[in-house]
Amino acid sequence: MSNVLVVEQDASTAESMVRDLRRQGHTALSVDTGARAMRLYRDADLVLLSLELPDIDGLEVCQSLRAESDIPMIAFTRLDEELERVLALKAGADDCVAKSWSFREIGARIEAVLRRTRTRAGVSETISLHPLHIDPRTREVRVRDRLVDVTSKEFELLYLLAANPETVVSRKELMARVWGSNWSRTSRTIDTHVSSLRGKLGAGGWIITVRGVGYRMGHVG
Repeated sequence: MSNVLVVEQDASTAESMVRDLRRQGHTALSVDTGARAMRLYRDADLVLLSLELPDIDGLEVCQSLRAESDIPMIAFTRLDEELERVLALKAGADDCVAKSWSFREIGARIEAVLRRTRTRAGVSETISLHPLHIDPRTREVRVRDRLVDVTSKEFELLYLLAANPETVVSRKELMARVWGSNWSRTSRTIDTHVSSLRGKLGAGGWIITVRGVGYRMGHVG
């Protein structure tokens, strides 16, 4: 089991979450501000992050954590709305749920997120599609020796497509393997990430849209 950092401003909610996590066999600690989360997250295996915090906007905390680390992160919000989930995923969360969850569900989501991130950590094969090079050990992307600044999710999306260069990867599979979600309604976040990647790579031909199915890797000479 894992060490989970709960970031929640309401003391009773945090206490309940920590208690339930410990019942499931995890080690758990709670903090009530974004600032404390930023100081303590390095000791955790996973962060459960409320998007409603008293000092810093939760999405900003999410973005800051993701900019500094690849730590697994599940955001939660009292608003069970698509926009909230999309914003959290775009900010770098691996998953996002409503506060009305059951702890059987959150336990399963924690296991799923940790399983995916640990699997990714074991990947060490560099992909070279000249002039594009993707190194999972350093998580660097280069085009003609130019370092491309990509987010964690952009890297995972690009690596998944590049690892299967002759295969069309469905939108459903992309959501499941990169975001750990089967929420078809949030698949628009794929389009956002693909558009961003095309811009950063300097050519739309690197990622080909297969209408009605998904995406495949292209090539730019």
